Amino acid sequence: MEKILDVISEQVMEAMKASGYDEKYGKVTLSNRPDLCEYQCNGAMAAAKEYKCAPFLIADKVAKQLKGNGMFQSAESVKPGFLNLKLDPGYLADYLRQMEADKERLGCKKCEHPKTILIDYGGPNVAKPLHVGHLRSAIIGESVKRIGKFMGHNMIGDVHLGDWGLQMGLIITELRERKPELVYFDETYSGEYPKEPPFTISELEEIYPAASGKSKEDEAYKEAAMEATYELQHGRKGYQALLGHILHVSVSDLKRNYENLNVSFELWKGESDAQPYIPDMVEKMKKDGFAYISEGALVVDVKEETDAKEVPPCMILKSDGASLYNTTDLATIVWRMQDYHPDEIIYVVDKRQELYFTQVFRCARKTGLAGPETKLKFLGFGTMNGKDGKPFKTREGGVMRLEYLLSGINEEMYKKITDNHTVEEEEGRKTAKIVALSAIKYGDLSNQASKDYIFDIDRFTSFEGNTGPYILYTIVRIKSILKRYQAEKRMPEQAQILPAHSDSEKALMLEISKFNGVMESAFEESAPHKVCAYIYDLANAFNHFYHETKIMGEQDEMIQAGYIKLLELAKRALEISIDVLGFEAPERM
Repeated sequence: MEKILDVISEQVMEAMKASGYDEKYGKVTLSNRPDLCEYQCNGAMAAAKEYKCAPFLIADKVAKQLKGNGMFQSAESVKPGFLNLKLDPGYLADYLRQMEADKERLGCKKCEHPKTILIDYGGPNVAKPLHVGHLRSAIIGESVKRIGKFMGHNMIGDVHLGDWGLQMGLIITELRERKPELVYFDETYSGEYPKEPPFTISELEEIYPAASGKSKEDEAYKEAAMEATYELQHGRKGYQALLGHILHVSVSDLKRNYENLNVSFELWKGESDAQPYIPDMVEKMKKDGFAYISEGALVVDVKEETDAKEVPPCMILKSDGASLYNTTDLATIVWRMQDYHPDEIIYVVDKRQELYFTQVFRCARKTGLAGPETKLKFLGFGTMNGKDGKPFKTREGGVMRLEYLLSGINEEMYKKITDNHTVEEEEGRKTAKIVALSAIKYGDLSNQASKDYIFDIDRFTSFEGNTGPYILYTIVRIKSILKRYQAEKRMPEQAQILPAHSDSEKALMLEISKFNGVMESAFEESAPHKVCAYIYDLANAFNHFYHETKIMGEQDEMIQAGYIKLLELAKRALEISIDVLGFEAPERM
């Protein structure tokens, strides 16, 4: 079904045209003065310049044309030339009944021409635990993917593991010092390598920082690590086998941690998967005349005449022939184009990497790795800061492991839940985990992605205000009312959503009616914060209606059944919305 804003605009555009003016001036928006009206049209202000007359005269004519239109309760012209609109309660109820008939999607149309959209998010390095720095990419990327899927697109999430740089050489070097007898270090070995890894995830997570620390103090150690990296990247079999073990152990642990965040990926590819594509890609760049040697390195110029700031060349290979992040990111585009032919690739990364991705995107375009038909989009996110306004750290000043952060918030929520009422520990722990995840995800996603935000655990875990727990508490409250009604009453056969009986009921109906417009807009702009703003307004509208209305005390069974139908629709809109944000609601709190 059409978005309610589009349906209203069509009526006003027709009235504008019938009044003798261009219909383009009939575009309607949500009112910025809800105390005066529900929707508004400011087109007369712009039309006045073209038609050389006072804007209120144009608005007067259009308002006159709309008189008698059953869609509107009122259409008033207000000087200097605004058109203030209120929907007819009967029309609004009918619109919601159409939404209700489509229980799966609430009337939100799937796209007519589905796209294949690949999202690069997550980006953890193997052999390292996830930390809070990985949180935003995972949460934002997952939500953008879910919104796209809901709108009918083929969304493919790729974790894009960091598994190919110096860190691999450091791990191999440290492992060789600790266990030199392992067959992976014997260049004469020609047999099968062991299937079991020579380390656990705990050992692996300890090996890397130890090696990194040594490399900063011991130049010979660093040289050995760089040599090991070079040999790995040039096909040394023992090192390739070790890489396989590192990946297996790390990915198993990463999957467990991402699962706790309700984040998943269709692809678990890494930089190493791009390596086979690098030689041909580099050769083609040279052959086509794009790549040249500068100060020993192979580069491609990507600056443009319109650049206000200097954009350095994109380095393809270092002077020693080693690849860089640029190289693997470009080669990754090659295999993505070959295997998936995406219409769009979205990179969910720290906004401070914008210049880097400008270089990569321009290089990909210039050298023909990605054609003009494929959109390359940089979705940069801001920093997650502590209450001091600085990047979020542990009390000791280190980077906090993600699982420790989640565990701490789970405990905080469990304490709040058990302080409020008695609950079985198993149920309490399960509920706390669900609510804690909503606190973290909503706390992040309710901010525009590009902006920095303060990670305030006390505020995020509150059951009041613009928080995830408040949204879940609202859903649980609706569930409770619906359960009580089902237990005590029987829904009349002719029950349906009725025209509003109060301002608070109409306000709730108006919020529900925005659902499909919000979803479409959130997808088009890759903006999960728009879904958060919608459900916060919807939750507020419901709670206002709830406090003003005796739902279970209503004597007229048809009016009461209409209330229940409306609540079911509100619950469905909230549940779909939190699902695309990546969390769910418990049965009770």
